[in-house]
Amino acid sequence: MAENKRDYYEVLGVSKTASDDEIKSAFRRMAKQYHPDLHPNDKEAEAKFKEVNEAYEVLSNADKRAKYDQFGHAAFDPSAGGGYSSWSGFGGGSPFSGFGGFGDIFGDIFGGGSTRANPNGPIRGENLRQTITISFEEAAFGCEKEIQYRREENCSTCGGTGAAPGTQPQTCNVCGGRGSVTKVQNTILGAMQTTVPCSACGGTGKVIKEPCKTCNGNGRVRTFQKRKIKIPAGIDDGQTIRVSGGGDDGLRGGPKGDLHIGIRVKQHKRFIRDGADIHQNIEIPVTTAILGGAINVPTLDKDVKLTIPEGTPAQKTFRMKGFGIQKLNSSEKGDMYVNVTVEIPKKLTEKQRELVAKLAEEMGDGDASKAKPKKKGLFK
Repeated sequence: MAENKRDYYEVLGVSKTASDDEIKSAFRRMAKQYHPDLHPNDKEAEAKFKEVNEAYEVLSNADKRAKYDQFGHAAFDPSAGGGYSSWSGFGGGSPFSGFGGFGDIFGDIFGGGSTRANPNGPIRGENLRQTITISFEEAAFGCEKEIQYRREENCSTCGGTGAAPGTQPQTCNVCGGRGSVTKVQNTILGAMQTTVPCSACGGTGKVIKEPCKTCNGNGRVRTFQKRKIKIPAGIDDGQTIRVSGGGDDGLRGGPKGDLHIGIRVKQHKRFIRDGADIHQNIEIPVTTAILGGAINVPTLDKDVKLTIPEGTPAQKTFRMKGFGIQKLNSSEKGDMYVNVTVEIPKKLTEKQRELVAKLAEEMGDGDASKAKPKKKGLFK
């Protein structure tokens, strides 16, 4: 129920005056934080991820955000008379219109009257969402992907009117084209007027006497689309690409909706990504750690020589500047961080054992007088 939901602004951690960019930035940060791939089998994280997506779905859409700011969760709660399935077809009016809504009731009581959008005006098409999965390398270097999805398009036979060719929708003679009718109810407070959608025309103000056979009077048909999408280099898991005009066609000359493509990036078997930086672990021989030398380090596109200084300790991290991932919408690259671990051989030949023993003797490893004292602990 709506009353059990958290405030959408609170969910994203932004103020009610937040800009679109601030909302988008907050969504990306929190979607990445609670992404199911990072929290497998974590029901709480999954619920948080859904909550964040639901909040962004509303606050990223100007029309939905305006309705949410006015009516709160009730604007999208079917039990409260809200929900887009209940009212979006009536020209984007109040979520309470058509149910003897509060806007109409209070307007009548205080003499303000109801203000309802033109039922015959243009309506923007719905936004659509699609998710695609790409590899680690495709995210780093960019790629082109073909996606398939379904969208609503204006019927080419009737031009989106819903009427058979050669005919036109007629003005409803019940509501006079207003799309709504006024009813008077007698209550203990006296006569009360309420405005409800016209049942004769479904709130559109028009009646189609001869429906188009192609779209059955709907004015739109569902089509199957194939589209090539360019994925920019540096895109990260959880980010979204917006294709302007890729959504459903608008009604009555309204603009098209957009297509939002959510990106999921597969994990790499070697590299771990942190923004534009890359981390990896490499094991080196104990002799290289002692004497120093050069090792081959795999990067995204080739192996690169890395110099290991003499006496390198285990867990030493080296920074390789510019060998990370290209930053989104920039030519600058992040860095690669190589964490070195030292390989200790488990089996030695007799000769190797003799050499190690001589080294230990030479370095005085068995002489307690040469051992370095340990630093005192916190409680000693």
